[in-house]
Amino acid sequence: MTLPTLTPFPMRRRLTLSALLTLFIASLIVVHLLFVDLPSLNRLTENLAVPSTKILARDGRLIYEITDPAGMHHTTLPLSEIPLACQQATISVEDASFYSNPGVDVVGIARALWINVRGGEVVAGGSTITQQVARNMLLDPRERAERTLFRKLRESILAWRLSQAYSKDQILELYLNQTNYGHLAHGIESAAQTYFGKSARNLDLAECALLAGLPQAPALFDPLLNPQAADDKQAIVLDLMAKNGLITADEAKLAKDEPLQFAAITFPISAPHFVFYVWSLLEQQYPPEVLYSGLTVTTTIDLDLVATAESIIRRRLELLADDESVDHNATDAALVALDPRTGQMLAMVGSPDYFDGEISGSVNMAVAPRQPGSAIKPITYAAAFDPALCTQFSNPPILDSHETESGELEIGDCPWTPATMILDVRTAFVTAEGISYVPLNYDRNFHGPVSARDALGGSLNVPAVKALDHVGIDSMLALAGRMGLTTLSDADRFGLALTLGGGEVRLIDLTSAFGVFGNGGVRVEPTAVLRITDASGNVIEEWRPPSGERVLDERVAFLITDILSDNNARLATFGPNSVLQIGRPAAVKTGTTTDFRDNWTVGYTPELTVGVWVGNADNSPMVNVSGVAGAGPIWHDFMRAALTGKPESQFAQPPGLARAEVCAMSGLLPTEHCPLRRSELFIDGTQPTAHDTLYQPFRIDSATGLLADDSTPPERIVTQVFLVLPPEAQEWARAKGIPQPPTSNSQSQTSNSKLQITSPDDATVFNISPRLPIISQQIIFGAVAGAAMREVSFVLNGDVVATLVEPPYQYFWQLAPGQYELEVRGITTNGERVSGEAVGFTVKP
Repeated sequence: MTLPTLTPFPMRRRLTLSALLTLFIASLIVVHLLFVDLPSLNRLTENLAVPSTKILARDGRLIYEITDPAGMHHTTLPLSEIPLACQQATISVEDASFYSNPGVDVVGIARALWINVRGGEVVAGGSTITQQVARNMLLDPRERAERTLFRKLRESILAWRLSQAYSKDQILELYLNQTNYGHLAHGIESAAQTYFGKSARNLDLAECALLAGLPQAPALFDPLLNPQAADDKQAIVLDLMAKNGLITADEAKLAKDEPLQFAAITFPISAPHFVFYVWSLLEQQYPPEVLYSGLTVTTTIDLDLVATAESIIRRRLELLADDESVDHNATDAALVALDPRTGQMLAMVGSPDYFDGEISGSVNMAVAPRQPGSAIKPITYAAAFDPALCTQFSNPPILDSHETESGELEIGDCPWTPATMILDVRTAFVTAEGISYVPLNYDRNFHGPVSARDALGGSLNVPAVKALDHVGIDSMLALAGRMGLTTLSDADRFGLALTLGGGEVRLIDLTSAFGVFGNGGVRVEPTAVLRITDASGNVIEEWRPPSGERVLDERVAFLITDILSDNNARLATFGPNSVLQIGRPAAVKTGTTTDFRDNWTVGYTPELTVGVWVGNADNSPMVNVSGVAGAGPIWHDFMRAALTGKPESQFAQPPGLARAEVCAMSGLLPTEHCPLRRSELFIDGTQPTAHDTLYQPFRIDSATGLLADDSTPPERIVTQVFLVLPPEAQEWARAKGIPQPPTSNSQSQTSNSKLQITSPDDATVFNISPRLPIISQQIIFGAVAGAAMREVSFVLNGDVVATLVEPPYQYFWQLAPGQYELEVRGITTNGERVSGEAVGFTVKP
């Protein structure tokens, strides 16, 4: 009998069954892990108590205790009492398909799976409103912080369960009542009270759109700390609402243009702007499970200095308001005080009253970007004084020139020095847009030749623009960035008006930048926190004395300090007894914008740097309030109060500086003809080597008043010294009545034989008015000469239009449409043919 042959079970099939069995078991394990300990939906109604977070002053005094976000400051509202605009704004920005999706983002889960397969980290974002409710209200803080596929799947399971157990309206109500809106506000009612000082029931479209944009990044979009970022996010929300057909484009525009008034419901707190500034820093650094785990945060703040600053600010603003002669409309002010050696923030006041909704008092103006006016000028001059920056100039611009005794032209050296002469005369610059820019001084006057010391000390605008033109915008911005100005990074936004305050800076940043001058060119990052400990007393973070970073030559830093602390340098502008004097050595600079929207005073001693801003949070202009009248008195009072009882400190002069006597006007070595000399400070090696040529002796015929020549009898010859200025300053000299040297056909000793067009400015655009007779629409062609001229001709597009034989060299030309190039040519009394640089202008019909 033959036994049947047994056919072996195919190996491939056995392997397949084994794999399926393994996959089945693994799936059971995964499912078990996903569902094991999955929170019950009953936790939605639980308020889990957590330890409070304590914010302490530097001496250990309690500033504020931050309680559980679900506790006493958390009020819920039924969905029916939450404005429809708030509901629609939230859905538009968070989950446009909220009412139609199953509670989970299938695409988001697939993306998480793909990232997990590739070994990446699953980042938050793209979750539905239901998923966010599940994550924030059901998962514990540790699991909530995980960025894993496992957490994403558990979150999705909970979201699906929520969708089965609750209606969409109930889930939306849960979201709006529990989500974090920043600034310690959890839930929309708390957010409305925190930001607008009213119930969420009364929010309008613009307010709803702003709040709806906060949960995605509360610290980044906080309107009280980052107004521009909040405005940008609000605009995105409104555009999404319009895109989804929930509002019209006109409604969106009206909401974007609506000025928001920020306020807060009163509650007990000290240094509120500083508390929320610190909290914002902590939110950016630590996850919620750490923030609400019972931290104790010891800060750098001095509560006594904060109270002093608040009192001074209120008193000084009240004095401005009590001025019966004019309504100054100055309602707001901010102050920051730093130790320049450590960077520790000793005081921060963001407004005179955090809870005053009429002035949007809850907005922290200490961190809001505003235009600094002339307070930015020291950074421009620091760049001009810095020898290291000279290597960047292949062809430094010639701003001012004068002849040496040998007759050669000498340009302003690189680097500039405090003695460098700058011509404060009417000067036109061509902007990047190709149009003419003519800066004016605050007093609307020009002051002729001035030293860099007097120009900076007196806050003159024209010399500051020339200084920026000399160093270049990129170099100035690079230095400003190294010194801590974080809002001036885009060079393409700015022109030469940057040095007059044309860009926005934050008070805290500008104060820190001035601290660089006081700290010998070393920058120390501002800090607000000394120590953080957890609920068990374990140290999480602790401040250590920083070494700082050298961002500026210590000699340059001292030159700026020496100028800003020189009362004589600012004498002509501020007088001998201004509020900028505090009874001890202090360097200080003011700033005022041209329309009085902002004014500043920032100054320092070796141990204290203080910045003050005065204006209005809504950006409305003040009336006749300059930096020395608005911010100056606050700075003065605070500095004196903060330094009372402390020994007077001197600014330490570093090695590498030397003094030299110069002729005060030219900044060159004095001659016997120089009427005023002074001692000036220089970086060693930059002292002048040429002698002054502005004051020159001339032999005058006493009978005729003309220059004497070989035929003049000796008894009629007298020697007289004249101030001989470059051609571009001669018009200013004539207007000021400064005697100019006479000339003759046989002798000319003027400093420069070049011609210069004074009118029109290069790149000017003129428009012909249809309402005026064409014959009356004329412009002046003007020129000045640096030598005695036989004749001067104006040449327009190659054709001579006028020839003049005596000054003033001016010609009235009737406007005609077209593009023009104007030249000036002349012949000196010695027969030399000379010409000046051409200018271009346009006449539009």
